[in-house]
Amino acid sequence: MPTVQSLGMSGLPLDSLLTNLRNNENLALQAIQNRQTAAQAKLSAYGKLQAAASAFQVAAQLVAKSDSYGAITSTAGSDAISATATSAAIPGQYAIQVNQLATSQTLVYNGLSDRTTPIGTGGTLNITTADGKTHTLDLTGQDTSLDGLVKAINANADIGVNATIVNDGGTSPYRLLLTSRTTGTQAAVTQIGVTGNSNLQAFLGTSITTGASGSTSSNAAIQVQAAQDASLSVNGIAITSHTNTVSNVIDGVTLTLNKTTTSATSLNLSRNNDVAKKAITDFVAAYNTLQSTVKSLTAYDADSRTSSALTGDSVARSIQTRMQGALSGAIDSTTGTTLASIGITTDPTTGQLKVDQTKLDKALSDNMNGVKSLFTSSAGAGTRVGAAADTFTRAGGIFSTTTDGLNKTIADIKKQYDATSSLIDQRMATYRSQFTQLDGMVTQMNSLSSYLTQQLTALNSTKNSK
Repeated sequence: MPTVQSLGMSGLPLDSLLTNLRNNENLALQAIQNRQTAAQAKLSAYGKLQAAASAFQVAAQLVAKSDSYGAITSTAGSDAISATATSAAIPGQYAIQVNQLATSQTLVYNGLSDRTTPIGTGGTLNITTADGKTHTLDLTGQDTSLDGLVKAINANADIGVNATIVNDGGTSPYRLLLTSRTTGTQAAVTQIGVTGNSNLQAFLGTSITTGASGSTSSNAAIQVQAAQDASLSVNGIAITSHTNTVSNVIDGVTLTLNKTTTSATSLNLSRNNDVAKKAITDFVAAYNTLQSTVKSLTAYDADSRTSSALTGDSVARSIQTRMQGALSGAIDSTTGTTLASIGITTDPTTGQLKVDQTKLDKALSDNMNGVKSLFTSSAGAGTRVGAAADTFTRAGGIFSTTTDGLNKTIADIKKQYDATSSLIDQRMATYRSQFTQLDGMVTQMNSLSSYLTQQLTALNSTKNSK
């Protein structure tokens, strides 16, 4: 807006008149600004509504997961073992004795005085393991020093061993150490050979053979740790495993062996309904939060005649109706289990869900399959709510298209505001120019009037003196 210099030298209230004109013109800007404020408030309200709907959708997805029901808690009698259990596990007690842990084979080579000098050029490294597989590493164009070998071996995902260098402090201190990448006898190296590089072949040994049992032939490699399988018993049944993570022994349970035991340690598997209960109560809480959010954003104060940002909004009404419909139609068709039958009812006054904790605990204890189906089946509450919420929350869904439209409207309003403001500034500049001319003309007229008045007064005085 251009600066308005002081007017009124003529005595006319032009500054005041110009200010009144500006205030009158600004009414149009205020109307546009009010529309922009309302659109921004609506956009913010949609953001809150979408957040509440998304939170309810997440809670619905969790309560619709089969793993949320029939959870099993595992409790080990000592730190020699640990266990994780899925809902497929059966509650019970087990006696587990760990006789031997699975280990990796370790081979060490004679030391070299230098770790950066190449050992021959190129070649192919072949490593055979006890499972009959041969792993190859092409060293063509690669560094064949100890440092280079370590780098090349560790960079190969399929070679079967890890490499490192140990400094033993001797005259030829740098010793190559190879360790099987997995535990168990089947991962043990049984033969190492090099083709195409006689120097490296001489260092590693020609057709090096190391027995998986721990015996070694006359070669450069020394087995400092033999590979072995884990050995344990479950309720007296002997079990062998290539690793210390043991699955498929007890249904739904994965055991981790940490150390050996001299006697059996206990493993107790018990049903844990707290997971399902929390998923259900969180689902109810998320629904109530959504309902509260809709109510606050669409409220109308009759006393003050004040509307909220989404009063009468169709999207807010739609999501409220759709979520209520998804819940009311939920049922386990096999047992006839409903939300009301497990203790979840609607407060007719507030529309909020209430949970009878005693009734819910009993349903989880006596009718776990029915409760599970009530939330996870195709006609279940979790499934129905998740699908209904998706129409609103997904990319390109109702919230996305609605907020995109609002953002466009806000951008258009801003353009209209800027254009109107510019037009008003131009108009006010015109008024200012016209008022300045008027002020000058009136000032001149006032000056002329004063001069004539003085002349007439002087003339009268002369006539009277005669």
